[in-house]
Amino acid sequence: MYYQLTFINTSYFLLLKSVLLNMTINNPIFIFSLIIVIWFIPGILVRRINELKQIKKKEKSQADAIKKLYPKPKDLKD
Repeated sequence: MYYQLTFINTSYFLLLKSVLLNMTINNPIFIFSLIIVIWFIPGILVRRINELKQIKKKEKSQADAIKKLYPKPKDLKD
């Protein structure tokens, strides 16, 4: 009895899984959106990382330029 219920549940799950998978794969809107996401998300991430690197580089160069304008006196006594 338990084996029959398990078999029915398993076969129902496999049928449901195959129907959902078939509906998903054959849906052109879903496939289009999936391709768009796979295509654009890495580009967006790489662009943001590069923008952050450029901002840090710009801030560092500005800090270096300011240090050159206002050098610390060497003969300052405490």
